[in-house]
Amino acid sequence: MRTGEPLPAVGDVLASLATGLWHWDTSTGLVTVDAEAARLLGLPTEGAVLTEAQTRARLHPVDWNEITGVIQLAVAEGTLAEVRIRIMDEHGRIVRVVRSRSKPSFDPVRKAYELIGTLQEVTEPSPGTPAGRSAVTGDWRRSREAFLLDAGRALAEARSTEEVLRVAANLSMPGFSPDGLAVFGVEGDRLTIIGHHGQQPDDEDPFTQISLQTDYPAAEVVRTGRAVYLSSPEHYKSRYPLTWPLAAQFGRHSWAFLPLTVAGRTMGAWMAGFAYPVAFTPDERSVLTTVARMLAQALTRAGAAETQRELTDGLQRSMLPTLGPEIPGMTLAARYIPTGGGLQVGGDWYDMIPLPNKRFALVIGDVQGHDVRAAGLMGQLRIALRAYASEGHGPDAVLSRASRFLYGLTHTGDANAHADLRFATCLYIEVDPVTGVLRTARAGHLDPAIRMTDGTVLVHATAGGLPLGIDPDSDYPTTRLALEPGEALMLCTDGLLETGGHDLDTGWRRVRKILEKHDGGLEELADALVQAVHGPSSHHTTGPLADRREDDIALLLVCRHGGAGCGGLGATTPARAAVRRTMLTIAQAEPERIAEARAQLRDLLHDWPSDDQVDSAVLLVSEMLTNVLVHTDDDALLVAEVAGHPGERRMRIEVTDTSDSLPHKRRPGELASSGRGLVLTELLADEWGVAPRGEGKTIWFELYEPASEGEAASGAA
Repeated sequence: MRTGEPLPAVGDVLASLATGLWHWDTSTGLVTVDAEAARLLGLPTEGAVLTEAQTRARLHPVDWNEITGVIQLAVAEGTLAEVRIRIMDEHGRIVRVVRSRSKPSFDPVRKAYELIGTLQEVTEPSPGTPAGRSAVTGDWRRSREAFLLDAGRALAEARSTEEVLRVAANLSMPGFSPDGLAVFGVEGDRLTIIGHHGQQPDDEDPFTQISLQTDYPAAEVVRTGRAVYLSSPEHYKSRYPLTWPLAAQFGRHSWAFLPLTVAGRTMGAWMAGFAYPVAFTPDERSVLTTVARMLAQALTRAGAAETQRELTDGLQRSMLPTLGPEIPGMTLAARYIPTGGGLQVGGDWYDMIPLPNKRFALVIGDVQGHDVRAAGLMGQLRIALRAYASEGHGPDAVLSRASRFLYGLTHTGDANAHADLRFATCLYIEVDPVTGVLRTARAGHLDPAIRMTDGTVLVHATAGGLPLGIDPDSDYPTTRLALEPGEALMLCTDGLLETGGHDLDTGWRRVRKILEKHDGGLEELADALVQAVHGPSSHHTTGPLADRREDDIALLLVCRHGGAGCGGLGATTPARAAVRRTMLTIAQAEPERIAEARAQLRDLLHDWPSDDQVDSAVLLVSEMLTNVLVHTDDDALLVAEVAGHPGERRMRIEVTDTSDSLPHKRRPGELASSGRGLVLTELLADEWGVAPRGEGKTIWFELYEPASEGEAASGAA
């Protein structure tokens, strides 16, 4: 070019260098390219105006996503946006790699980015050559994408701030990894240290409670929301002379301070310190910025989870059931295990309530659901039950009032509220610690079980009504049971039974085996029941065990002192033969409970050696109970007892009613449908009789355990 000739146009100069020009305005969604830029994009070599969709179709999908991140980074830092882009043809094949450099700006009014930049082809090594193999081995793009994928996964799985910091400390960035890091938070107008790695435990002291106005990189990052990169000690010292002495002691050569931003709010800063010089190229800055964003999101999630755990722990401490004062003459043990999912309080509960008449009430229940609402309703219902019980009401009245109370809570009249109606099952037992008499009322809950002194376990069928909260006018009849000295009572929610694929029947058989075989104390029995189903637990189990739970568990065990006591269940003394007894009330309006009486008697006689005698006893019980319901207007009380040493035991069955009419033997005809009760009793029983009471009478019979074949032969000799 001769002196004095005009300079060529910028576009012509760039075109001669195989460099294209482009302009992108996100407010219009249009990209303007010159002829060289169009050629590099695989388009005809002529200027064109493209839509964002047309431009995006020419780029590798991963690179398009990367461009948006680099642009935001460059705007935040006030630097150039530089990125490598793979150009694709119509068949999805990579035809070339170009480098884009641009200076982006952001218009806050239009909320749009505007970029003017260049495109230039990057020559890649030929495949198969040494340079090509080296490029494949050290492909920065591939290693960076793999690192960010692994880092994102690890940070997403971290559940606490401590775990997030541990993951961040172990990140191995592609080609450059910090030897120390610190995470700063903000409290008011000061910085705090959330955590650090690569320094001694006391090294954070000078950096705690630093004012945000201090001439310190992390403070500036929080104030401005823009990253600070310091590539050398000289750079650090010249830019932050006042706080340089604090950093000099660590002997590092480069530092990156990045904002921790979530939803447009800067919540803190992340410092990455390097023991060697780092130039902080655009690629390195992009990696650091991406990690900072993931770190900020992980810390926010962890902080929210920790806050929720603190709230639920407080809720748990205030709402978890307690046993209260000891019951004279009785020992209690309880376990509560919430389901998994974070909230450590569910809808299950147990309670022990002192009553005005020196008796005690044992309560166990289950509010429908495992969420916060179930826990809240459980707390309210538990308080209501305590209030009604403390007023001196009987079990039936307590449950009736509680049902009406829960119905009022869940039926508010709001049409939208009907989608979340809740009910609760409950078992309420009034205990007389002197006599061992139990007065029970049941609202759709599981029946109680009693473990006798010889290990026999009976489920006592009790009268019951609808679950609480369904019908405000529901009635709850009362059933009387008796807890003999040395016997243990078990109350539980269905979570103890229905887990691991079990239903109520198979789950009960599993629990029953544990009850029958256990020979330790009551606390050990509670642990054995929970451990056999779910593994080790404490009194209130949380954590990994709770995460495996399918349903909440509430368990309450009560043992009446006497005999061998409750220290060794089932360890009866040789001097005193074991006695097992069951008691059941059959109301006039509940003839179907005769079937329950037959089943309960068979459970009581589960180890009786003669099946014929068991069948006879069941038949006679059916006859005696039916006679009371048919020929009187009263309820029937069944008491069945097995006493004596094995091989010499005696079975005694009593049926009591309040009628003064004494039974008498009749001679029924062949077609008569009744009149055979006493005839059968005389034929099948070893002994029988009628005992008049002050009010009413008791009909009884006894059967004696037959001697074994060996004993019979010995007696004959």
